Amino acid sequence: MTREEDIRQAVETMRKGGVILYPTDTVWGIGCDATNAEAVAKVYKIKQRDDSKALICLVDSDARMQRYIRNVPEVAWQLIDSLSDNGQWSMVNGQCSKPTTLILDGAVNLAPNLIAEDGSIGIRITQEPFSKELCYRFQKAIVSTSANISGEPAAQNYCDIDQRILDAVDYVCWSRRQEHKPHTPSAIIRLRENGEVTVVRS
Repeated sequence: MTREEDIRQAVETMRKGGVILYPTDTVWGIGCDATNAEAVAKVYKIKQRDDSKALICLVDSDARMQRYIRNVPEVAWQLIDSLSDNGQWSMVNGQCSKPTTLILDGAVNLAPNLIAEDGSIGIRITQEPFSKELCYRFQKAIVSTSANISGEPAAQNYCDIDQRILDAVDYVCWSRRQEHKPHTPSAIIRLRENGEVTVVRS
């Protein structure tokens, strides 16, 4: 199957409210339309996770990110501008060179059960070719949560994914299934509207 066909089928599944398994810029992820509350509820059920623990979403560009955040703080743009050539984040202190999720206040235009109780959302601009094109073709934010039952280790590669997860989703992407290399979850930075910065996970 070509990557183009794989993405087309994944997009079609999400447009129908389905849940997909797909490779991201970090570990393998469970994904769905981030604006569809019923689809988001399915993801929580698959992960056996309390829906008070907000999920993150992926977008393909800073322009798309702005659709989902009421006021993006200046410090967020500074971080985004510090993207290095390989598409990974160069952190403020220069210590981090891995994909980084930003937790930002004032989430809008997303499924209510995706947003944290304080109104924030975790969002990441992916630079990895497959997930970036998937987000671009879907034209909306896509949920991205690690492909594991809550509390169990994240699936670094396709071969690590629990059979219960594989059986529960509506479509499993073919791209990058053969990989066997270490992948780690993203760094997480909390940016408040007042400019306060907190590193949640480095």
